[in-house]
Amino acid sequence: MSMDLMKNNDYKAWLKDLKLRIRQSQIKAAVRVNNEMIELYWSIGADIVAKQAESVWGSGVIKQLSADLRSEFPDMHGFSERNLRSMKQFYVFYNQENTIWRQVGAEINQQAIGEIENSDNKELAIRRQVGAKLQSHPIFNIPWRHHGEIMSKCKSVHEALFYVQKTIKNGWSRAVLMNFIEADLYTSQGKAINNFDHLLPDVQSDLAKETLKDPYNFDFLVLTENYKEKELEDALVENITKFLLELGQGFAYVGRQYPIKVGSKERNIDLLFYHLELRCYIVIELKTKDFEPEHTGKLGYYVTAVNHQLKKDVDNPTIGLLICKTKDNVDAQYSLESSSQPIGISEYTLSKLIPENFKSSLPSIEEIERELNKDE
Repeated sequence: MSMDLMKNNDYKAWLKDLKLRIRQSQIKAAVRVNNEMIELYWSIGADIVAKQAESVWGSGVIKQLSADLRSEFPDMHGFSERNLRSMKQFYVFYNQENTIWRQVGAEINQQAIGEIENSDNKELAIRRQVGAKLQSHPIFNIPWRHHGEIMSKCKSVHEALFYVQKTIKNGWSRAVLMNFIEADLYTSQGKAINNFDHLLPDVQSDLAKETLKDPYNFDFLVLTENYKEKELEDALVENITKFLLELGQGFAYVGRQYPIKVGSKERNIDLLFYHLELRCYIVIELKTKDFEPEHTGKLGYYVTAVNHQLKKDVDNPTIGLLICKTKDNVDAQYSLESSSQPIGISEYTLSKLIPENFKSSLPSIEEIERELNKDE
């Protein structure tokens, strides 16, 4: 009977739908459990701070509290002495300059204020309103271990909240989050010199500025000294997954040395991408030398060609991105003011360089094989 059912298309479609709904329910349940746990940790941290526990009961109070909680709740994890101190740090960290409380306070609407004013117990009413708003705050929507990385590496609450929002939006794992913190995305994102304000609609301009970074971190590459542009391009394409991760969310790889024929001449774009959120092509040109004004002229030419030959009516205007070794910001800005195409200019960092003579000092495959065969 079961075999007959598995041949039935209606049954198979229903089963597929049920599996999807169950998985979605599991995900939602996991998210709710995480939110409840983070809120609990926040409240425990708040209690430790509010009661001035260590000052009132001595430095051993957290150790004692850990033992008492683990004794009462042996099946629950998270009540170690170390984690209780992390809860306190969590509450203290996000209350620097009362950042979280100011955000929550600004979100309480006029109706809520009226309810507080008409309440017999205003203090209780305030706590309920603030508590309800706190539950929806982004910090309660990422895993606890993510918070550990953020608190230990971020210098300010604003930087921490930047990574919290990015984690929620892009679904970052802890490993991906750590990668972006190490690459200092907070400092680099949105810093590329550009002319988007003058050449793109406001919405696309804002998103484009947020999307591009300066500098780009290519430390995942290993190149020899005095490498050429083709070698840099080859290395980026060979490490396309890491390159896409560095570019950021939304980039889809189209091709390298992408041919564009204008008139009787065919030229090649270094790297061509499509951005899923910007809904446009992005032309990337790589320069291993210092920025020169003529670079934007060539890139603008490619942007124009892509708009004529590849862009569809549903696509937004194509954007150019020049990634060079170094640039003078004033020189770059002057060059962009004379361009009729939307272009961003960024630098890249690259730390892993091998001396050119290093390769020649290594034995060849043939030499290694001869040595291995000597004893045979």
